Amino acid sequence: MTVDALSNDILVHELQLGEQLNESVHNKRRSDFSLLLAMLTDDVRAHSQFKLPQTITPENTTSTEQLRKHFQLPNEAPIALKNIEDTQLFNQAVLIESKQLDHLRLLNALTPNPLAFRDDASFINQQVISNTSLYCQQKYKDKTLEQTQPKAEFNADAWFSGIKNSLDKSEFLSAVV
Repeated sequence: MTVDALSNDILVHELQLGEQLNESVHNKRRSDFSLLLAMLTDDVRAHSQFKLPQTITPENTTSTEQLRKHFQLPNEAPIALKNIEDTQLFNQAVLIESKQLDHLRLLNALTPNPLAFRDDASFINQQVISNTSLYCQQKYKDKTLEQTQPKAEFNADAWFSGIKNSLDKSEFLSAVV
């Protein structure tokens, strides 16, 4: 799913409304204004004023692997098991029964055991997902949303021209009345 598909399926930010919000205020249609605001997503980070250009910071050139190799450190402890067969790594009861705790510590320092059985940061229970907003559900489904959005999306010229058009229209309406 692309960013365009997300923005066409649901109403995310006020730029998708064009001048409808402004026109509903000038025409004193409070119900339309309230309805349009209620239809926007409640995630403020998705609104257009928070999509301003950001400065790019240079990345650190030294990687973790290079530092581990330089300081002759053992491999980093994995966060989770990669295969179900790796559960035998946790079979340490024999060493604990025979009170060989020093051997157990040394073994864990040389070949560290995974910290957990499952590491799936993207896993969220379906009941939790179904209780979120449509925007949140669609954002969860499209994991590449943040990567595919352009970094600098703010068009100041179009914004100023929209303000100028709305001011011109309001001056025209006040001159007619």
